[in-house]
Amino acid sequence: MANLVVWEAVYEKHRRTVLTSSMLGVVGRIQREGDVVHVVAYKLIDLSAELASVGGREAPFPLPHGRGDEFHRGPSAPDPRHGPPRGPMAADVYLPGQRIESIRQKTRDFH
Repeated sequence: MANLVVWEAVYEKHRRTVLTSSMLGVVGRIQREGDVVHVVAYKLIDLSAELASVGGREAPFPLPHGRGDEFHRGPSAPDPRHGPPRGPMAADVYLPGQRIESIRQKTRDFH
């Protein structure tokens, strides 16, 4: 389960699609914090014609999948986010005679 986040500007741009379609396709970015998953929409696509043709199809319903699709990647495949470290961590940096009080991390606002 995921939350779909549609900012006002994206909604206004795709208002007709949102109000008239039977099925929406979403192009966006996945944000995950623990068990909470958000999809921040960049583009909304009307998939009503594809939904209407489901009963008459001989081939499976075509859906592209990305690197965040755990079903297609498989449970035993390595998580692409857990690669080798990119460089020294803040705790590994030693500056003689200096003390680091805090390190500011950019926050993620899901509102």
